[in-house]
Amino acid sequence: MSLSRRQVLVGAVSVSAAAATAGVIEFPRIRNRLDRLAHPVPEPSYTVPSNDASTESGSFVSRARGGRTVGWSIAYPPSRTRQLPVAIVLHGRGDSHATVFGSHDWGRYLVAAVAAGTSPFAVAAADGGNHSYWHRRANGDDPQLMLLTEFLPLLAQKGLRTDKFGLAGWSMGGYGALLLAERVGTSRCAAVAVDSPALWPKASDTASGAFDNAADFSSHNVLANHARLTGLPIRIAIGTSDPFYKTTRVFASELTPPPATDFSRGGHDTAFWRHSAPHQIAFLGEHLRTT
Repeated sequence: MSLSRRQVLVGAVSVSAAAATAGVIEFPRIRNRLDRLAHPVPEPSYTVPSNDASTESGSFVSRARGGRTVGWSIAYPPSRTRQLPVAIVLHGRGDSHATVFGSHDWGRYLVAAVAAGTSPFAVAAADGGNHSYWHRRANGDDPQLMLLTEFLPLLAQKGLRTDKFGLAGWSMGGYGALLLAERVGTSRCAAVAVDSPALWPKASDTASGAFDNAADFSSHNVLANHARLTGLPIRIAIGTSDPFYKTTRVFASELTPPPATDFSRGGHDTAFWRHSAPHQIAFLGEHLRTT
């Protein structure tokens, strides 16, 4: 039986009231799901490859992150050799390194891409915190420094080439990848491929907890510092129903040279990111091949 728009809206209001009564902590997520019921987002098609990558995982205590234990994983293509180039994928808010190879299936997409002719490279991910937004926070947690001074040396110890590396990420991680690329520039970063980057034009628009205050936002404003990305190969993918779509379009239009883009149907969700993954991996492989 199909539901009318009015029935969906009435049901959404009822569920919302019940959630509030129960004191649900993650109300924003529930609100987003209810909004999807009332305003369905067209999802792109995608196919998850069947063969998974060989992965290695571990953890370390991070001084840069104030003594926190940081989990990490590395996915290798079938043609594993020493001195493979590597791309670091930064996870989104509320996720972890495991999400990269879990719901996002980057290990499977990596294997399929290499089988299709993409130059082989490894994909690595580390925990950046629930809502750190991949920069130093007032409490001393600095996941960006962790990547540069602890995770990259670990990757080098594993036999991967780290003098120049790729960057990728979605949502919070997409923002973080662009922020880190602005810091290290073309001398260290070979290419950046981001999905649905969490970009806000001003501090008052940001999500709760993303920045310590307006000064913190200003100090880590990816939009204001876009000139630091000049000359860097960049690919940006975002769904046209994504809440960050308009700001991301403006950001992309200001980059030199113009980035490769995928502005197609989809929202801020796993369906779009799975759709995007094969193209992001192929883009990274193309530019990591020349490092």
